[in-house]
Amino acid sequence: MNPATSRRFDLIAFDWDGTLFDSTRIIVRCIQQAVHDVGGAVPDEAAAAWVIGMALPQALAHAAPDVPPAKYPELAQRYRLHYMRHQDDLSLFAGVLPMLERLKARGHLLAVATGKSRRGLDQALASAQLRGVFDGSRTADETAGKPDPLMLNELMAEFDLPPERVLMVGDTTHDLEMAGAARCASVAVAYGAHASTGFAALSPLFVAPTVAGLDHWLAEHA
Repeated sequence: MNPATSRRFDLIAFDWDGTLFDSTRIIVRCIQQAVHDVGGAVPDEAAAAWVIGMALPQALAHAAPDVPPAKYPELAQRYRLHYMRHQDDLSLFAGVLPMLERLKARGHLLAVATGKSRRGLDQALASAQLRGVFDGSRTADETAGKPDPLMLNELMAEFDLPPERVLMVGDTTHDLEMAGAARCASVAVAYGAHASTGFAALSPLFVAPTVAGLDHWLAEHA
């Protein structure tokens, strides 16, 4: 069978943090530390994790509602400082790279749609030795933060694909809402930032409990 005719999706777009990259716990701690640094009420782990995937200014504003807007630049600067201290501690989840290589071999286009900045994503891609694996990417600072569908709309335009040929994979309700707004299908992963209890209402095709589970589902159904 021709792989092109057997594919359900031509483009698979992945969120980064918490989906491909094992960074959720460190991001939570960095948010908490940054809020503490500027004198805000430190959010608990669930509140800090909920904003992961959003554009950084939006995420920090949600995580620290008592911090005045005048302090947002300092808050962002403190977050970046804490994150940079841990950047070399981060890595892909085990099994992610072989999964991506298998998808590439099947002829899927692969992309990243992330709340990270362009600079942050490029640094992560370089450190993870993933240059050349992805065919495209969009970041929140060059498009719009999730759940706005602009990232996916631009990727579909770049590759001249209709929504039904695109799959979004992510670990947060922001990812699933973005996919829905773009009229794309979605798959959720349950090992990232958001509890899987909130996924059902957003109708993902599958909720992967592990990277191995995601790999198996994509091999069988994507």
